[in-house]
Amino acid sequence: MTKKHFIELADQIIMENKYGQHGFSEGQLEFLANFCKSVNPRFMRERWLDYIAGKCGRNGGKVKAAA
Repeated sequence: MTKKHFIELADQIIMENKYGQHGFSEGQLEFLANFCKSVNPRFMRERWLDYIAGKCGRNGGKVKAAA
């Protein structure tokens, strides 16, 4: 998997957590993050989890303020 795939996966998780009937639990996110790390050693696990939590942007930068 590539960075593009990881971002798309995170975007889908964010949408499910925001609009879906069932959000992802912390344990499920940890499981997915571990899987992603296993398929790509360059995967930045903490950054990915921070992006899903809204703590950073897609590339790890600051989150843009709402207009």
